[in-house]
Amino acid sequence: MSRVGKIPISVPKDVTIKFDDNLVTVKGKLGELQYAILPGINVNYEDDQLVVTREDDSVPLRACHGLTRALLSNMVTGVSVGFEKVLHLIGTGYSAEVVNVWLKLAVGYSHDILIEIPEHLTVEAEAVPRSKGSRLAVQSIIKVKGISKEDVGKFAAEVRKCRPPINYNTGKGIRYADEFVKIKPGKSSAK
Repeated sequence: MSRVGKIPISVPKDVTIKFDDNLVTVKGKLGELQYAILPGINVNYEDDQLVVTREDDSVPLRACHGLTRALLSNMVTGVSVGFEKVLHLIGTGYSAEVVNVWLKLAVGYSHDILIEIPEHLTVEAEAVPRSKGSRLAVQSIIKVKGISKEDVGKFAAEVRKCRPPINYNTGKGIRYADEFVKIKPGKSSAK
């Protein structure tokens, strides 16, 4: 039995769940998400809990058992609480700004980078005043919010990919708020 798959999902009172053949619809105060359950996977809703089971122990069903449970759990969390990723821009002159449906990044290139914000995500960019004495300070903070964990993570990764953190000497770039970047020493001249 899958260790993740056998854990029941507790459903808050403000979340409603509907079943239509193999389609599960989860609706909450923040929005609505749908997921098509694979054949052989069963989902039961009783006593404010979702329980995911499988029909047999074949390899494909065992692989999808824990996955289905994790996706349903993320859907319940997304429509009730939501997901958020926080990115820090570190580097001299780096900035971020939201312009209509675009995220505009100035991250050391000769041109600004424009990334289109999906309509179901909320993106906020704010400048951080520089503190005295710190060589490397956060210049801007970008917050990506949404109900789909996959979409929030995908957009945050797309933003980070524009200028990943450099781990030699400076550590500047775009990184997640909880990301640790080990700074390595640069090459020294041999005498």
